[in-house]
Amino acid sequence: MIENVLASRYATKQITDIFEEIGKTILERELWIAVMKAQRKLGVDIPSEDIEKFERAKGNVNLQRIREIERTTRHDVKAKIEAFVEEAGAGQYLHLGMTSRDLTDNVEQMQIRRASEIILGKYVSVLRHLVDKSNEYKEIVLTARTHHQPAQSTLLGRRFSMWAEELLIHLYDFQRFIDNYPLRGIKGPVGTQFDMLNILGDSNKVAALEKKIAGHLGFNDILDSPGQVYPRSLDFSLVSNLALLASSPESFAKTMRLMAGYELITEGFKKGQVGSSAMPHKMNTRSSERICGLSELLKMYADGASRLSGDQWEEGDVSCSALRRVVIPDSFFTSDGITETTLTVLNEMGIYPVIIDKEVDRYLPFLATTEILSLAVSKGMGREDAHRLIKRYSIEEALKMRNGEEQNLALRLSCESLFVEYKIGFQEINNILKDRKHFVGNAESQIKSVSEMAELMFDNYPREAQYEPGEIL
Repeated sequence: MIENVLASRYATKQITDIFEEIGKTILERELWIAVMKAQRKLGVDIPSEDIEKFERAKGNVNLQRIREIERTTRHDVKAKIEAFVEEAGAGQYLHLGMTSRDLTDNVEQMQIRRASEIILGKYVSVLRHLVDKSNEYKEIVLTARTHHQPAQSTLLGRRFSMWAEELLIHLYDFQRFIDNYPLRGIKGPVGTQFDMLNILGDSNKVAALEKKIAGHLGFNDILDSPGQVYPRSLDFSLVSNLALLASSPESFAKTMRLMAGYELITEGFKKGQVGSSAMPHKMNTRSSERICGLSELLKMYADGASRLSGDQWEEGDVSCSALRRVVIPDSFFTSDGITETTLTVLNEMGIYPVIIDKEVDRYLPFLATTEILSLAVSKGMGREDAHRLIKRYSIEEALKMRNGEEQNLALRLSCESLFVEYKIGFQEINNILKDRKHFVGNAESQIKSVSEMAELMFDNYPREAQYEPGEIL
């Protein structure tokens, strides 16, 4: 059998166990048993000894037998019913008043809820690691880039707080999604609960049964008026949330790759690790590249889930089945791989302060041009005149530097006649360059602000915040 590469290579057992076929079948059997127990309590004539037989047999799952029956019935749920009755040797009390989606949708929603809670917890840990890095690197002055060009100075720690804040926004959104995620419930073929009402004979009993099943599955909220299936727009919302959560790790990983190319940082390179089969010297950012690749895959799944949103005919159909069987579990396997890999990179990464300082020294006169412009304006020089001169000399000196010559931007500006006229000398310009830290503006307070906001999330999820990843391939 061909394995699911996402499940076997990137996801953890904690997530794969939720979607594993035998485990899912056992969950379905537990739901059937819970329904039978509730029906018996509400007056349906189901012998307790038959329920006991089903309970004893629920773990004896023979997938081969289920597939044999399905080849004849061409209906997966009917095959599971017949196989369970055979294995239990009990009366045919399964599935009374139920349709396939009373079984599959509810169990799948339980899987979604459980997996979502795990992924939420792992992202809380990613947030904690990002905040830790922002505080660890809050003294490191760095050349910030826009359009991949040196722009101004920042703090390396602020880069991490930038990613942390983005993740925090989406964590709160995902938390709300989980809290408000409603169960379809036991609604029957078209959503009216007609068959269960016929069996139980009373609307209050139907409501009591449905509430009991919701409690069994771990839900507080139940949809009042769905069709045969719960709205597939909920699946789109789910995968969209997962894709949004991955935005921060992807941005982090892309910048790690760029910084590693300039030898400013390393994502970690373990003893025995190989960067290239052809070039022995290479230390590739393979884990960061993986984060980017998996994040792109997750966006593809979000696009796939969008195709199901609003695509059901009348009260429902099964045109969504094949796509959902791929998109939903694989979205969680992908998310699990992203969080595990991101946590690994955050744990194993390191920085090269000497190279970082050299880069700042190289670009500092150019990074200071906005402040030199402000100085010129404050002395009375016209802004556009000052901008024209600073641009001219900056480009000339940058081109010289790229040809291997020393740059002399501060000296050349101070000798410019208009700067001399407004008494802006070399010493005044050079004084601006001496204090590297002041160029970072409010970066330090911004790091502190994000850290304080994140603490509220850590207070809500203290155990999850301390999660550490397993070994990744």
